[in-house]
Formats: sequence, structure tokens, C-alpha cells
Amino acid sequence: MEVPESVEIAWGLRERPGKGPKRSLSLEHIVEAALRVGSAEGLAAVSMSKIAAELDVSTMALYRYVSSKGDLLMLITDAVLGPPPPLPEPGDDWRQGVHRWGAAMRVALQRHPWSLRIPITGPGIMPNHVAWLEAGLRCLRGTGLDADTKLAALLLVNGFVRTEVALLADLQDAHRTSQVTDEEALSGYGRSLARLTDAQRFPEIHELLEARVFDKPGGEDDEFAFGMERILDGLTVLVAQKPPT
Repeated sequence: MEVPESVEIAWGLRERPGKGPKRSLSLEHIVEAALRVGSAEGLAAVSMSKIAAELDVSTMALYRYVSSKGDLLMLITDAVLGPPPPLPEPGDDWRQGVHRWGAAMRVALQRHPWSLRIPITGPGIMPNHVAWLEAGLRCLRGTGLDADTKLAALLLVNGFVRTEVALLADLQDAHRTSQVTDEEALSGYGRSLARLTDAQRFPEIHELLEARVFDKPGGEDDEFAFGMERILDGLTVLVAQKPPT
């Protein structure tokens, strides 16, 4: 597999451009500008020309640092993640470590949820992506799980985190557009269900309505913790079947 030039630069395997039309320009400045554009206007606005305008340079000047928009998107996803925290923490068992790993990833992605719309074209190869994988594997050390299962477990947690962050961001965007609060949107959904459904055809839904579930929304962190704990419950079953290493 041919490694893109920007990946080699990110890993320190290739010298960065030293001369250019604007000496203050750097790969870091380009990525930072891309993050500003994406945060302000969304992924659709992240283009080489838009970033060049943000930096007050020509579009061609960027191509001395980033060979393509695809490479730039890889750099953006790596910058969004940033380096992982030191995990596991002292005294953590594997379950606490993996929970912290997922929670820390969630915090990182919540800073730039628009970046989750960047298409995934393959396994993460950038420095921060690989560092997060290493940290997750450290958390699973001693579980007795084989290498394939460890990787599958981390992919499961990663997928849950990404989906949860993206869904929450979409809901928040929709609520801002409609100028309603999260609580108002949820209670309105409950009222709509009550109006559109009948108890004979939808008895389970009406059980929720009678319990006034939609009138007492849970916190975002509570919902995340619930999902993580159920994933960890499943992994606990697997770990219990393996001898410790």
C-alpha cells in the first residue's frame, strides 16, 4: 500500500516544505484553518480554495504542503482526535480502562462533530489514530482475549461513540433550527405519538406514554454511560471465558 505524502509528513518520515510564498504557512496552520472553516460552516465548506482564503494565500500554495483534499481530510480527522490521554489510569481494571477510552474519544469528537461526516476510506493510519488504538489495546491487556477479539472490541466501542456523537449533534442542529429545547422536542414527540397511535395497535408504545417517559428526558451523559455499560457487559462475558494472561 502506497503511503500518502501527508501521512509520511505527519509521521516525520518526510521533510516538510521549507520555502514558500508565505513563510508563516505550515501544515499545522493549514489544518487549523480547515478546522475553523469546518466548525463555522460544516464539512461542505472545507475546500482548498476556502482554506487558502482563510489563510490569505493562493490555493496553489497549499498544494506544496498537502497534495490533495483527501490527504487534508486525513489530517483533519487526526487533529480532531488529538493524542489520547494516558490510559489505563493507575488502578484501573480493563473495564474501567475501556470505559475511559470511549469517554475520552467522545469528548474529542464532540469538539468537531461535523468531522464525523468525513468518509472513512480505510483503517486509521495517522499518528493520533494509531496512538488511540495502542491505548485501547493497553486497556485490554490481561483480559485473555485474542488479538482479533481485542481489535473487534475496540471497533465496537469506537462505532458506538461515533454514532452517539453524530446522532446527538444532528438532533441539536435540528432543535436549533426549529428553536426548541431538547426537552420541548422530546415532550412534543410524546404528544405526537399519543395523538397518532392507539393503545390496541401500539400497546407497548402506550405503556411508555403512560409512564410519561417522554416528559422526563435523561441526560446525554446518562445515555452514553448506559450504552457503554451494556457493551462492556457483553465483553465481560467474553473475558470470563478466557484465562487471564
